[in-house]
Amino acid sequence: MPGDNKEPRDGFLQAISYLSQIGITIIACIAVGILLGRFLDTRLGTAPWLLLVFTFLGIAAAIKSIYDLAKKH
Repeated sequence: MPGDNKEPRDGFLQAISYLSQIGITIIACIAVGILLGRFLDTRLGTAPWLLLVFTFLGIAAAIKSIYDLAKKH
């Protein structure tokens, strides 16, 4: 049957979609933390402290997002 080969392909595409969503989530969370930290450091003259704080907050947000994503699937 022609429809029999479609199921494994759909599972593969779902896996690729899930992995790319994980990667984009990690990069986006950490990048937002770094950019916000750098911006606030230049505005407030607190370099490098807010960069460090917001980088770690971005990492924590990435971990939480990945946990929530894994819990949903």
